[in-house]
Formats: sequence, structure tokens, C-alpha cells
Amino acid sequence: MRQMDLTEGVIWKKLVVYALPVVLSSLLQSAYSITDLVVAGWFIGKDGISAINNASQVMVLLTQIIMGVTTGGNILMGQYYGSRDRENRVKTNQTLFTFALAAGAVTTVVLFLLSRPILVALAAPALGEADLYLKLCAFGLIPIFGYNTMAAALRSVGDSRQPFYCVAVTACCNIALDLLFMGAFRWGAAGAALATVLSQLASFLVCLVYVLGRKELFGLSLGELAIQRDKLIRMLKLGIPAAVQMTVVGLSWLAMTFLVNRYGVEASAASGICAKVKDVALMFTIAMSSAATTMTAQCLGAKKYDRASKVVHIAMRISLAMAAVVIVVIELFAPQILSVFHPDARTMEIALENLRIEILGQIFYASFMVYNALPTGAGHPMFALFSSLLNCIVVRVVLALILNHTMGLTGIFWACAIAPASSVPLGYLYERTGVWRKSMVDGEA
Repeated sequence: MRQMDLTEGVIWKKLVVYALPVVLSSLLQSAYSITDLVVAGWFIGKDGISAINNASQVMVLLTQIIMGVTTGGNILMGQYYGSRDRENRVKTNQTLFTFALAAGAVTTVVLFLLSRPILVALAAPALGEADLYLKLCAFGLIPIFGYNTMAAALRSVGDSRQPFYCVAVTACCNIALDLLFMGAFRWGAAGAALATVLSQLASFLVCLVYVLGRKELFGLSLGELAIQRDKLIRMLKLGIPAAVQMTVVGLSWLAMTFLVNRYGVEASAASGICAKVKDVALMFTIAMSSAATTMTAQCLGAKKYDRASKVVHIAMRISLAMAAVVIVVIELFAPQILSVFHPDARTMEIALENLRIEILGQIFYASFMVYNALPTGAGHPMFALFSSLLNCIVVRVVLALILNHTMGLTGIFWACAIAPASSVPLGYLYERTGVWRKSMVDGEA
């Protein structure tokens, strides 16, 4: 078994050991996501990149919502694991998995029916290709929802390796199928969507077989799927604010996509390319935040409050150091990095300006995302929601509208770079007040 007790041992070592597979998973996810755009850039051109970018923004939003919901299950299961309460942890896992499969089925139908109206609202330049891509990707939602619930169960017991292996399957399948469908068969954006869906299904099945084979640990069986009402209520109580937070983040990026789309297909393609590079740049911060969230949840479950505080401080220092390295590397090598997407001259010009401005915001993400691990692990998701509302809506969207009016496209880039700074003081104050010490899910704090 690969579960890890995070309530004992040297903190920085535990964080790194937990985070490294998450980083590798994120790197692989980014690799197969980037492959879509790289192959599209070589075989389809800027229209294909734009179509994939706009449709992918919608898929990212839906994925973030289910990740927010599974956060509730992750917190519950992590605290139950820390307090050695297997019975309630298993009931939570069964409830989360059953609920996710049902939600995935409903979301698939809704997205398929509303695909075109959503893309019209985004003013997507390559509408036909984007619509086909999004409709096909809708069929991957059940595997996405199912995989994320099992990944949450694995993370709650400190196992970050198995999700990495599942993502490795996804990445290898997607890269191979992209080259086959878009390169050899010339199926365009539809080929990219089909490659993505088949890869997600493979990842889901690999993870499912692993979890089903460890019933003693996870208690999951396809013949015993059920929803425990009390666990669902507690899970949603924690997960819905996290899901709303993710929705707010996603909607703010959709707003940015709409503003950028108004500058034409080159700007849309450039934005899509930069988004993929920024995803790679952010992966270590996301991994540290995930590690800190699980670690604080386990520590609070074991009532080790001082250790939970130290986890945040140490994770913050590691995250900031890595963000600084990433910023320097990208500022120095931005042209070489962007060239792999084979953009035309105008797209390259816009992408270069976009990346060199927005990458500066990584230092702020490194701060507030790790700070948010504490309220999330403590069962205070409303704080994380408020923080996201501040930097995504009040600052990012409002500032982008203002700077777009005064500085044009460049103003949008600066708004995106500056926005996350607004959440850093909130995270600092939350940690300093110590209110998280009084919060435990089963204590109804």
C-alpha cells in the first residue's frame, strides 16, 4: 500500500515526497494538453488552435467544478484517516463516487445540448470546429468525474503516486492518438477531441481497477454503490463552496477569453498557447497546495495544530522559491518555448508579450494558493471562496475591463498578472488569526 501518514516525520520531506508525483502528474497532464495545440499548430494552423482553446476553456471550467466537489470528500476522508475512522471514510468514498457518476451523466447531456450557444457567447472565432470539439469532449465527462473522485480518495490517504500512473496512461495515449488522428488521418479538431476522450477513459479504467482491488483500504465495490445522506450533506457543505470557488475562477478566465477573442483569431490562438505554458509553470505551486491541503487535514484530524501551521510556512517557502526560478527561466527563453507551437508571426508576437507579462503573476499564485490550503484542510472553504471572488471577479475582471479600455490587449495581460496579489494579504491574516485551530468537520465548528 502506498498510503502515507502525514502527521509524523520531517515536514519538508513529507511535502516533497507527496508533491513530486503530483508535479509529475501535472507535467504529464500539461504534456498531453499541450500536444493538442502543438499538433494542431503544425497540421491545422491558428484556426485549430483557437477552436481547441475556446472549447478547452469550457472543459476546464467543468473539470474544476468536479474537482471542487471532490475537495469536500478529500477533506472528510483525510480527517477520518488522520483520526483512524475507517468506517466513515469508506462511507464517504462510496457516496462521493456514486454522486460523481450521476453528476457526470447529467453534465454530459447538458454540455452536448448547450455547446454551440456557449461558444457563441464566448465569441469563438473558429465556431464550427470549436463546437464539434466541445460536443465530442462532452462524452469524456463521466470518466473525468469518476477519475477525480478516486484521485481524491487516494490523496486522502497520502497516495499521490497512483494518480500519477493514471495520468501517465492518459498522456501517452493522448500524444499517440493526437499524432494519429490529427497528423496521419487529418481529422482536425475532431481528432484532437476524440484522442482526449479515449485517453481520459483509459485513465479512469486504470484508476478504477486499482481502487477496486484495494477494498480493504477504500471500501469501493461496483455492487455496493450507495449514497449516505449524512455524508453527502457534509461533503457538499465543504465541496460546494470549493466548487463555486473553482467556478468563479473558471468564469473569470472565460471572461478573459471573451475579451481576447474580440481581437481576432491570432489573439485567441496566442492566448491558448500561453495558457498551456502557464499551466506548466503553475504545476509546482498546485502540487505544493495539494500536499499542504492533505497534510493539514490529516494534522488537524490528529489535533496537531502547531504542525499544521508549520506545514503552511514550509510549503510557502518551497513554492515561492520554485516560482522565482520558473519566472526567470520563462523570461529568458520565452521565444524558444513558444516556437514549438509553430505560430505565425503575428500570433507569436502577441503570445510573447502575453507570456512575459502574465508569468510575473506566478509569485502571487505561489503565495495565496498555499495559504488557501489551510482553510481548505480545516473545513473553512468559504474563506477560499471569498479569496477567489476577490482576485478573480473584483480585481481580474474589473481591472481587465478598465485596462482593456485604456491599454488594449496589453491591459488584459497586466490585469491577469496583478489580480492574484489581492488574495495574499487575506491568506496571511487568516493564518495569523488562528481561527482554523477551532475547526473540525465532525465538530460542526
